[in-house]
Amino acid sequence: MKYNFGEIEKKWQAYWAENKTYKVTEESDKPKYYVLDMFPYPSGAGLHVGHPLGYIASDIFSRYKRLQGFNVLHPMGYDAFGLPAEQYAIQTGQHPAITTDENIARYREQLDKIGFSYDWDREIRTSDPKYYEWTQWAFIQMFKSYYDTQLRCAKPIDRLEAHFRMRGTENVHAACTEEMTFTPEEWNLMSEKEQQEVLMNYRLAYLGDSMVNWCPQLGTVLANDEVSEGVSVRGGYPVEQKKMRQWMLRVSAYAERLLDGLEGLDWSESLKETQRNWIGRSEGAVLHMPLIESDERVDLADELLEEVEDLEVEKVLWNEVKDKQLGFKFKKHYRIGDFLASFVNLDKGVIVSIETDAFLSQEEKDELAVTESKLKLGGFRIISFTQSEILADAKGVAQRLKEYVESVPDADIPMNEEIGEEVIPVFTTRPDTIFGVTFMVLAPESELVEQLTTKSQYDEVQAYIKETNKKSELERMTDKKVSGVFSGSYVRHPFTDEALPVWISDYVLAGYGTGAIMAVPAHDSRDYAFAKHFDLPIVPLIEGCDVSEESFEAKEGVMINSDFLNGLKVEQAIDKAIDEIDKKELGYRQVNYRLRDATFSRQRYWGEPFPIYYKEGMPYTLSESELPLELPEVDKFLPTESGEPPLARAKNWVTEEGCPLETSTMPGFAGSSAYYLRYMDPRNEQMLVSQEANHYWRDVDLYIGGIEHATGHLIYSRFWNMFLYDLGISCEEEPFKKLVNQGMIQGRSNFVYRIKDSNKFVSLNLKDEYDVTPIHVDVNIVHNDVLDIEAFKKWSPEYNAAEFILEEGKYICGWAIEKMSKSLHNVVNPDDIVEEYGADTLRLYEMFLGPLEQSKPWDTNGIDGVQRFLRRTWGLFHTNDAFEVSDAEPTMDELKALHKLIQKVTHDIEHFSFNTSISAFMICINELTSLKTNKRAILQEFLILLAPFAPHISEELWSKLGNEETIFDAKWPVLNEEYLKEDAFKYAISFNGKVRYTLEFAADASREEIEKTVLEHADSQKWIDGKTPKKVIVVPKKIVNVVL
Repeated sequence: MKYNFGEIEKKWQAYWAENKTYKVTEESDKPKYYVLDMFPYPSGAGLHVGHPLGYIASDIFSRYKRLQGFNVLHPMGYDAFGLPAEQYAIQTGQHPAITTDENIARYREQLDKIGFSYDWDREIRTSDPKYYEWTQWAFIQMFKSYYDTQLRCAKPIDRLEAHFRMRGTENVHAACTEEMTFTPEEWNLMSEKEQQEVLMNYRLAYLGDSMVNWCPQLGTVLANDEVSEGVSVRGGYPVEQKKMRQWMLRVSAYAERLLDGLEGLDWSESLKETQRNWIGRSEGAVLHMPLIESDERVDLADELLEEVEDLEVEKVLWNEVKDKQLGFKFKKHYRIGDFLASFVNLDKGVIVSIETDAFLSQEEKDELAVTESKLKLGGFRIISFTQSEILADAKGVAQRLKEYVESVPDADIPMNEEIGEEVIPVFTTRPDTIFGVTFMVLAPESELVEQLTTKSQYDEVQAYIKETNKKSELERMTDKKVSGVFSGSYVRHPFTDEALPVWISDYVLAGYGTGAIMAVPAHDSRDYAFAKHFDLPIVPLIEGCDVSEESFEAKEGVMINSDFLNGLKVEQAIDKAIDEIDKKELGYRQVNYRLRDATFSRQRYWGEPFPIYYKEGMPYTLSESELPLELPEVDKFLPTESGEPPLARAKNWVTEEGCPLETSTMPGFAGSSAYYLRYMDPRNEQMLVSQEANHYWRDVDLYIGGIEHATGHLIYSRFWNMFLYDLGISCEEEPFKKLVNQGMIQGRSNFVYRIKDSNKFVSLNLKDEYDVTPIHVDVNIVHNDVLDIEAFKKWSPEYNAAEFILEEGKYICGWAIEKMSKSLHNVVNPDDIVEEYGADTLRLYEMFLGPLEQSKPWDTNGIDGVQRFLRRTWGLFHTNDAFEVSDAEPTMDELKALHKLIQKVTHDIEHFSFNTSISAFMICINELTSLKTNKRAILQEFLILLAPFAPHISEELWSKLGNEETIFDAKWPVLNEEYLKEDAFKYAISFNGKVRYTLEFAADASREEIEKTVLEHADSQKWIDGKTPKKVIVVPKKIVNVVL
């Protein structure tokens, strides 16, 4: 009987499905093991051979653990929401749900063909309302929670409200967007809307302003990985940086725990370091850089300013209060946070509010009330006058204003970033370098840019920001090109009083502390490049350092040019500088994190709807009994004509009471942040996961995912799990005990070479004789770099009449390693490999290509050898195509070959060295074939070892051995090291260091016996040639060297 892999693989795939071989329950009599795969997005293109790499590795490990006696949970599902399905819906009108279901069916068909051990009864997909009900539920819990920084965990927001009622903000320990100060009396006097606005400052899920990648043509916010070189990956549309009101998750509150949690995880150090860098903990100081005043400054929010400056009523009143006419200094058009005050006196904290005579909508009145409430909480006082009374009697209004200002005490208002013009707060991890600061740099998206730009620099700044908005943050971080623009403003050095220019550059991000940096060009490479480019001063601070060609970035040495820090070592200088900053009240010591809150809104249709409605402009959550809130039907999947998200097209997208529902949807990572918990209990309609299931499976023992799951996605999953841990839903604080990042299978592209201005193609090694153009060709019509000429002619109509210049009767193609992509014609469909070589061959070959964690090119040049290995395995069980196995006792050589394999494969699987396991199988097969092995005792154990890698052939041969149960109910072979002991060793016999022949000696042969035998051996006599050996060196079990 020949090895018919097609029939065998279909037979066992049907058997596994019919018998639910891989279905698991919470069996308390077995130890559990939970293996998780990367959550795939079901694209329309289906799988290519690069996708199954991690799936095959996890499947091998899952089957191995089952054979070791573990109860293995190995589920699969789909991250089904995504922009591609929505774009296809926009283009065709087909609902994304239909497209997604079709794509999932295609994925499932492909996965089944490869023979994975998934428990398909636990399949989930994020687009299923029964699934995203629990994403919505988790969002509601976050909205109703805040983070207690003292207890280091999430707590109900009701608890914070009770604290405000009793004590105001006194002794509040809560993560927040901005610090607030108010008394219980002030809290209790607030309206419900004002209180909700304050609580939004503390919620874990909150509405906030965020810089986002905005794509006008797509009408949505894009994630960083959806943008490349200033355009959307999908469609190539321009993308700009834009500040928008978005739903946010306060991930930053968990930064310290996310950092601490890494220590107990079985992850590679490089992976942990990636997480540490993403979280970005740094210790240093916030330094207040006093701003040098300038009447030249303008606000880049020019439309707002023009509107204000054109008001005649302000001109009239300004003439009465300017130049300290009332005995007090008033500032005009002064920005306080997001509020632009007409006039303000900072000594008394008095804001002059000019009320319009025009009709205001209720929404505008509500917004004004919230703004004024926040200003009062910040220590300001507000006196209001109407436009009519100012125009009728400006001097009378001015006198009333003077009397009011005289009647109130001085205000205790800190001059900080919220008030704007007095100081610029800058966080630095190297306060020891303060005397090397020669300029400041602002992130282009910093609010300070609007405040500090002068009239003369206005156009330049605007043009620069417009260009910067085309780049994603990732592109800005990797771009080495120096660019920037001077704001026109200066700050005063807090120690030397020197005026320092304030620049704007895209190498500074808003996430860098406060979005403003003190540039120390002598000791920072990017500051150095900037200073050289714009001819700014460079002051070295370390004794003996040379900064003539590059910055000196070593964090050690003795300080110079640094006033009171001179002579100190860097480590001493850091502490000394912070102490001095504290002492002189120039700032304060601070621990800072780079990790920012997650933007959680997308202006798309195809995503989880937010369980949020609005009342009087404020968001409230739906009742949990109203979940899931399902996606509504819409006439189009485009934004509305007024720019609102697609959900705004839905009819009656309101609550039963008529309150409007949120029109944005959640991002892709929403549904994939806690899917591992739902797999534990996927059909539970009462809760995300039962305590029984969660306490049995606990956490993921092994998670294999791509490198994209090493940063943001991983952070968000860990944050989500920690939050659910705080709620008592998850019993483990960390979700993934061990994490392995798989490498990538790259495409191996092939090229044909067309002679220019012809339809003639020349083979690779002859191409240099002609003027040719290389053209990508479909790799599926190329075999071992030899082109199938007839298939090529059929590939495209333009090649029907193509001519070829061959070498030795063949057309040899060129090749290159590139990303696997349809546009490069180097995508290999796993279905084609399974059809031609079999699923077991595909599984073995993907592992054989190289180490799991490394990227490697796809190349079928070695796949025939892997299939031959399986045929030789089949041959051990058959004689003349008839199944024939002996029950005779195995020989010592056969046992030795088997147990060497047990030792090697067990070690390799545990260390994810699957490629070396395949080599070990091949070596073992060679040994067993040479021994003509067909002993049941050997072959049965061999099959169990092979089963995780090649399950179909293993099942077939296992059943032929007379076993009625699946091979995966067997037990993993136990190593007996006695069989590994060598009886004899081959010695290399050398003369004066040169090996001349070999001899075999018993393992227990003495040195004397070995020496005597060697010297008497006939082959030795011709090399000794009558000479007397000076000495004989015997290296046990290796070599004998005769010195003549």
